[in-house]
Amino acid sequence: MRTNIFLLFFLLSALQAFGQLSYPKAVAKAGDGIYTLLRRHGLSPSEHLSAFLELNKDKIGSDQILLAGKTYLLPLKSAKEPDNSTTRETSKTATNANSSVLHIPLFGDKYSRVEIKDRQLQGAVYYLTSGHGGYDPGAVGKYGPYSLAEDEYAYDVTNRLARNLMEHGATVYMIVQDPDDGIRDENILKLDRDEINYPDQKISRSQVERLRQRTRAINSLYSKHKGAYQRMLAIHVDSRSKGQNIDVFFYHHENSPDGQKLADTIHQTFTSNYKRYQPYREYFGSVSHRSSLYVVKYTSPPTVFIELGNIRNDQDQRRFVIPNNRQALANWITEGILKDYQSQK
Repeated sequence: MRTNIFLLFFLLSALQAFGQLSYPKAVAKAGDGIYTLLRRHGLSPSEHLSAFLELNKDKIGSDQILLAGKTYLLPLKSAKEPDNSTTRETSKTATNANSSVLHIPLFGDKYSRVEIKDRQLQGAVYYLTSGHGGYDPGAVGKYGPYSLAEDEYAYDVTNRLARNLMEHGATVYMIVQDPDDGIRDENILKLDRDEINYPDQKISRSQVERLRQRTRAINSLYSKHKGAYQRMLAIHVDSRSKGQNIDVFFYHHENSPDGQKLADTIHQTFTSNYKRYQPYREYFGSVSHRSSLYVVKYTSPPTVFIELGNIRNDQDQRRFVIPNNRQALANWITEGILKDYQSQK
């Protein structure tokens, strides 16, 4: 009897020890975030973040910062998950490559397959950043019982724009990314705080540092693509008095003729499309310089800062909450971008 109990205790101990040893281990490098560590080891952040935090809850504080040189346990990879570094990288950076079809997990399951329609934007590099993110939702409007957050709606339009540009062969960098949102077809987009800054950096709580993160990422990539046609677009949603209806308008740096030209071209596209699709409604969108805006002032590529409307206005809200309208915004911006790039040749 004692022998059987001893054997049972031994087996249980061995199984427990085996369970502890069955999780792979990884040593964090300097500058690593959780997403970087997971991706480097072939794990999807959207699928494995919660498990990683649970496994390492005694090592990670509420700030979720990893310490260089410290060893962390990794979740077990699911059998269906591919070990494909190229697929994982496209969630950070999407390029036109030479294929006719791209797989971009960042766009979500429904939209991850991107078919290259043509090469009209071959050689062009675009940096797209949506406003705010992380702990800062930006402007917030009330829509019945719901709250509409600027960062969620600006991000969805930006995601759609990125996908459009890739369809025409452009190289596109999404500077603000949400690992699990994808392109969404809901009217009410749920507010969350899990956005990251390219390539894999937790978005700072500090407004100034948050803007610095974005400009540093863009300027570093700009140097990498030196000599190429490069443009940056920042997409925001404005907040004004509830009764003020505003049209899409554009800012550029006063000393950037290329930025002004891109802004003017997109603006002209909106003007033409309003005349075509809403002939009885005058379009009041404008183009002006506003060099004091941080990302306009400090980013290296010619930049266009776009305000999509007033998130507190009932009429403007329909521009955001209806998915087809968000797609139309992305399509019209794309149309202006195509015209601008073709005019450079």
